[in-house]
Amino acid sequence: MGSRGIELVGMSVRKLLTMLNRALADEWLAHYQYWIGAKVVAGPMKDAVIAELLQHAAEEMTHAELLVNRIVQLGGTPVLTPAEWIKLSNCKYDAPTDPFVQTILEQNIKGEQCAIGVYEKLMKTTKDADPVTYNIALQIIEDEVEHEEDLQGLLEDMQMMFARAGKRTVTRKTTRKKVTAKK
Repeated sequence: MGSRGIELVGMSVRKLLTMLNRALADEWLAHYQYWIGAKVVAGPMKDAVIAELLQHAAEEMTHAELLVNRIVQLGGTPVLTPAEWIKLSNCKYDAPTDPFVQTILEQNIKGEQCAIGVYEKLMKTTKDADPVTYNIALQIIEDEVEHEEDLQGLLEDMQMMFARAGKRTVTRKTTRKKVTAKK
């Protein structure tokens, strides 16, 4: 980045680079969590969940691109290895060891809620100190809020489907018992 561009930053550039690299680590891990989750997810509504997870995985890579570009503009070095992602991550990686759709959705909702907190903090830190980074964080947090809403909507739809299926099952068992009792 040009020297005048760095002069615009009214805070420690080193601190800002640390925050950006931690967010970058989160984005890489989120991308993988979404992508691998889409490959292993099983259960009802899995096709809708797969589509959503793959879309979010692609958007997390867009976020990573924005962060890398800003890190380089500030004269920093982006996180270079996957091992560093784990060490630096704010939100951590939640492996989809249980591929059931509800579990996958809940894991990813948790990740989005963490990401919202990360970008909220980055926005508060840069609001009056670095308008460029602030605008990047604002753009990303808008996506993260939308991701949370998308995932919660799928989870609510699935829970409603389970609730209705449960009521029908109870009704059928009750009906069968009555029929059996009459014989």
